[in-house]
Amino acid sequence: MDAVTADIAPRTPTEWLTLPELVEALGEPLPRVRRLLDDFHLIGSRRDGTFKVPAVFLLDGEPISSLRGTVIVLHDAGFTDDEAIEWLLETEESIGRPPIESLRAGRKSEVRRIAQALA
Repeated sequence: MDAVTADIAPRTPTEWLTLPELVEALGEPLPRVRRLLDDFHLIGSRRDGTFKVPAVFLLDGEPISSLRGTVIVLHDAGFTDDEAIEWLLETEESIGRPPIESLRAGRKSEVRRIAQALA
């Protein structure tokens, strides 16, 4: 794995953060974290009865800047939050890796083009 790949590779595909963990990771109070979720800067879902957000949606202690627009495109295509999360985390054959990895690498146009084609 080269240095560039190491920077964009998710820590683990199954690492999920609870709201308290998200507050700590972001260094923001809970109301601000809830606002980030309400405005789709982050999305999450219930896992084992607890609301959680994939850790790979954060980069350098902040939500990935291109995540919000991508989530909105997926919602416009009819995806639920759970379906959008699944699509972002699973390998997309047309790009050969999970879309979230492309977003982390700054390749939002590629990801959004594919997401728009899903509508």
